[in-house]
Amino acid sequence: MRVVSLVPSLTEAVAVSAPGVLVGATDWCTHPAGLDVVRVGGTKNPDTGRIAALAPDLVLANEEENRGPDLDALRGAGLEVLVTEVRDVAQAFAELTRVVLACGLRGRPRWLDEAEAAWAAVPPAPRAPAAADRPRAVVPVWRRPWMVLGRDTFAGDVLARLGVDNAYAAHPDRYPRVPVEELRAVRPDLVVLPDEPYRFTADDGPEAFPGTPCALVDGRHLTWYGPSLATAPRVLGAALRAAAG
Repeated sequence: MRVVSLVPSLTEAVAVSAPGVLVGATDWCTHPAGLDVVRVGGTKNPDTGRIAALAPDLVLANEEENRGPDLDALRGAGLEVLVTEVRDVAQAFAELTRVVLACGLRGRPRWLDEAEAAWAAVPPAPRAPAAADRPRAVVPVWRRPWMVLGRDTFAGDVLARLGVDNAYAAHPDRYPRVPVEELRAVRPDLVVLPDEPYRFTADDGPEAFPGTPCALVDGRHLTWYGPSLATAPRVLGAALRAAAG
């Protein structure tokens, strides 16, 4: 098999499950460290000509991270494109299984079983926000302009399962643009600030929400579906509990 991945989390999943299968990945594919493959541009602007020149048997993509016109161009070049859709934790495990099997594995890798076991110990997300014992959070994913998690997102389900309700879970958009003044007016119990796709830091983000606890979290544990799922409940859960008090 020769595989090109246009999704950082899938790149990591395939690289650790089937070493040597990947021949190309995006510039944003940072894990595993030292991955030595041809870089084919960004997730939103891949070099379709370079990808075609690699003659992959399969291109891995995601309906949220990659653009339809780019995927159509790859199909037009005669390439097979597998497009994943991940809106919650359960769907992540199903799609990861589909991906690794499509890449030639005969069974599920150990890390995938370990990740599923780790999440099996976490209660399912409630169908509706629970009572006052659950903190309500604003979760920015970008700044200039401010964008937050809205409805029907994988990261939102991760947080809900870890006991944190998304203040914008009922918004009609999945990633609404919301002025920071409105975000403050929501009066959240917690602001969750990941380090990707926008790199929020202690000096860039918390100052916009004076008086509100902020959790600076590893975006890989919040938004990636791959080997990081095995440690996400423990690492992300600890960060959220520490910030919420």
